[in-house]
Amino acid sequence: MQTDLARRLAAEALGTCLLLVAVVGSGIMAERLAGGNIALALLANAIATGAALVVLITIFGPLSGAHFNPCVSLYFALLRKMSLPLALSYSAVQFVSSIAGVWLAHAMFGMAVLETSTHLRDGMPLMLAEFIATFGLLATITGGTRFAASSVPMLVGLYITGAYWFTASTSFANPAVTLARALTDSFAGIAPASVPGFWVAQLLAVFAGWAVLRWLFAPSAEAS
Repeated sequence: MQTDLARRLAAEALGTCLLLVAVVGSGIMAERLAGGNIALALLANAIATGAALVVLITIFGPLSGAHFNPCVSLYFALLRKMSLPLALSYSAVQFVSSIAGVWLAHAMFGMAVLETSTHLRDGMPLMLAEFIATFGLLATITGGTRFAASSVPMLVGLYITGAYWFTASTSFANPAVTLARALTDSFAGIAPASVPGFWVAQLLAVFAGWAVLRWLFAPSAEAS
């Protein structure tokens, strides 16, 4: 389905905004109800995020591709499946709407709309985790698109749900989400000082994915 630019950007904006409402909102709810049990709070946060992703990718995918992530948009630009100007437009919308999603989640739960996180997530192990989380997400999208296109929403939702648990960083895998989560001092937050390290790891994963995945998942004739 071909859609005009305004509708594509609107789909990216609305989808990214709702994704952050799901991530931060479920984090706030989980923290309030888990009684201090961090494992239970993380489980609830992961399930809610993964479930929301399945729905959001399914309904917005036919309009914009449902990237909701500057890493995904840049990756598709590197693969020449979208133009760089369009990828930059997507990214700008994703950053702005992700912040709006955090503010909406705060307002919905009666929290101060403007705040910053104090949750430090520093160090090489977490940067490695973000590299793995982002590379794995791109592999999921690439392989799913190649072999099971109709299952991509479910595959991405399942991957992110799992990656909340098997990565030390709880799998942000998204520069816009990372920045937005620096603006919430809730369970889902990340201190602003930790954001650049996550961004570096995520960007490196994009270029690693471009180098490896385009060959790995290419049709046999192209790979040869």
